[in-house]
Amino acid sequence: MNQSALSSFIWSVADLLRGNYKPHEYGRFILPFTVLRRLDCVLAPTKDKVLAEHRKKTDAGINPDPFLRRLVGEARFYNTSPMDLPKLLGDQDHIRQNLYAYVQGFSPEARDIFERFDFYTQVERLAKDKLLYLVTEKFANIDLHPDRVDNAQMGHVFEELIRKFAELSNETAGEHFTPREVIRLMVNLIFIEDDDVLTPGNPVVRTIYDPTAGTGGMLSVAAEHLMEHNPAARLTLYGQELNDESYAICKADMLIRGQDVDNIVPGNTLSEDGFTHRKFDYMLSNPPFGVEWKKVQKAVRDEHEQKGFEGRFGPGLPRVSDGSMLFLLHLVSKMSPVVNGEGGSRFGIVLNGSPLFTGGAGSGESEIRRYLLENDLVEAIIGLPTDMFYNTGIATYVWIVSNKKPEDRRGQVQLIDASGFWRKMRKSLGSKRKEMGEDDIATVTRLFGDFTEAERVTVLDAEGREVEQRIVTGTDNPPVVPEGGKLKRVPISRIFDNEAFGYTTITVERPLRDEAGNVVKFEKGRQKGQPQPDSSLRDTENVPLGEDIQAYFEREVLPHAPDAWIDEGKTKVGYEIPFNRHFYVFEPPRPLQEIDAELKEVAGNIMRMLGELAE
Repeated sequence: MNQSALSSFIWSVADLLRGNYKPHEYGRFILPFTVLRRLDCVLAPTKDKVLAEHRKKTDAGINPDPFLRRLVGEARFYNTSPMDLPKLLGDQDHIRQNLYAYVQGFSPEARDIFERFDFYTQVERLAKDKLLYLVTEKFANIDLHPDRVDNAQMGHVFEELIRKFAELSNETAGEHFTPREVIRLMVNLIFIEDDDVLTPGNPVVRTIYDPTAGTGGMLSVAAEHLMEHNPAARLTLYGQELNDESYAICKADMLIRGQDVDNIVPGNTLSEDGFTHRKFDYMLSNPPFGVEWKKVQKAVRDEHEQKGFEGRFGPGLPRVSDGSMLFLLHLVSKMSPVVNGEGGSRFGIVLNGSPLFTGGAGSGESEIRRYLLENDLVEAIIGLPTDMFYNTGIATYVWIVSNKKPEDRRGQVQLIDASGFWRKMRKSLGSKRKEMGEDDIATVTRLFGDFTEAERVTVLDAEGREVEQRIVTGTDNPPVVPEGGKLKRVPISRIFDNEAFGYTTITVERPLRDEAGNVVKFEKGRQKGQPQPDSSLRDTENVPLGEDIQAYFEREVLPHAPDAWIDEGKTKVGYEIPFNRHFYVFEPPRPLQEIDAELKEVAGNIMRMLGELAE
């Protein structure tokens, strides 16, 4: 059964629920039953052996747990109830009690999943409305065994269901999951420079962490990517998730993958760090865009003020209206250190445009950027196409951050404008109207891996029609231009020194004057005899880092205000990354003669049509 058909089939359960429950409540029933059937199918091949071993060890007075785990192999969980969903249908009158007994038969880590779903409450509601048997029957007829529906397909199904439920309840779907093609791109970028991890047969052991794990999509794609390139590698997955339903689905997925579910923890990452003393080799995250952190403000501020750089938020705090940069700092704090050239971390995080430029010199946002750039942690920033996410059409950016930059990347940041690498979807999903194809992902990955500047070059013929389009790097030969034609160049990859994003903000003061035009001076204190500043004339100037401030002041300010001076006490260093400015290409307006001729032609056509109407 393909993914869309499976989603539609599960979604058809809503037809049973319609009338008894409101549409935004459907997910409370459908999601846990889908997980239950998935676990049910995963355990089916070993069910009889587990029951026999359980009886044998229990009768002998031996704890059966380790023996049962050995029998189920990679699943790492089991169920000791003789029931399963199809068998439950054989006793319609006692289905509620038998369903409870069946769920209680799971090992503790699996039972926790259904407690997170508040499953028993939903079962009582279904039983009261005489729908429990019908819903159970519906799911008992779906085959969700991994041989039929692999983990990747199952992940898609859960994400599609969550998206639909989120739309029905006007929730933010983007808080739950990230488009798979964006995840694939991020996974490519964090692994591409590590040959030892991707080399087939190399039995490396690595860790990857997602502090906003959702349903586990990022972790799953990373595991699949590594397995595809190097089956001998072992990637241990870690994650934390705030939403109980998403956490339950993520935990179920990790159980089926044979991962240690103790590595998936619930709670708010910003106020309750689930991995206080642990560092990771790789990390991925898509924190909520533009969501305030007022609820955890006290905990975050206390950590910032009391622990400083010993905690997670030493560099600074962003404004309360957007907490995405707090997740950025959290990930930085989780990077494995580089020791004798070994170790280190790389992570990818999806952010909106605000973290690039919000906040002037001295602000929390600017200080965070300053810390990242002055410590040479930002490897690349990739601008994604708009309309890529399910809940927003805004511009988004992938930051690749690393404390183990290769020699040729040190002291530099690569900016890649991938906003043009997309194809239109056949059917929109919420705000998502575009997707990146495999070729688009490969192109961006190659640009990052080659660490080169590049342009998208379009060849136009003499009439201005497009003849050819290609991506050209500095080492490529330019395309041939037909006679009378021209080239249109648009940069898509640029490389800058870290300090190119820094500036010094100077405060320029001018003297206060009385009605007669005389300079008013201080009469007391240390500044006695010096001119008083006029706050209405106060101004600031941003001087690029590396440029002599006094020389700039004498060149740009004094010719226009000879009486001005710099208030040295207010000078601050700031950082911003004006991404779009670096890819802006000026297109000169058309000649006036051409525009005038076009207007005359249009006016002539209008007059002619009016004349025809009058006849």
